[in-house]
Amino acid sequence: MIHFVLLVSRQGKVRLTKWYSPYAQKERSKVIRELSGVILNRGPKLCNFVEWRGYKVVYKRYASLYFCMCIDQEDNELEVLEIIHHYVEILDRYFGSVSTKKTSTC
Repeated sequence: MIHFVLLVSRQGKVRLTKWYSPYAQKERSKVIRELSGVILNRGPKLCNFVEWRGYKVVYKRYASLYFCMCIDQEDNELEVLEIIHHYVEILDRYFGSVSTKKTSTC
């Protein structure tokens, strides 16, 4: 199950959030701050999966945006990477300016 989706710029600015599990506004801000710090400080050669608070966070960088999805421990990380890639392709078709430049992978 996907708990939330975050799009964060390389500077740490949130571009989009979608919450599928109930989080209070204060908790949402805390989650965004915490995950942004973890993901932005990881090296480009490291794996795109992070264990966080009993969940897995799968992320992928396209151009200057990090697409992050929080999933359950038992969910398939590679399938979520495919979902993220498909989402980026849809955005690229719709807006015409989303880059699909690939960076680090596992």
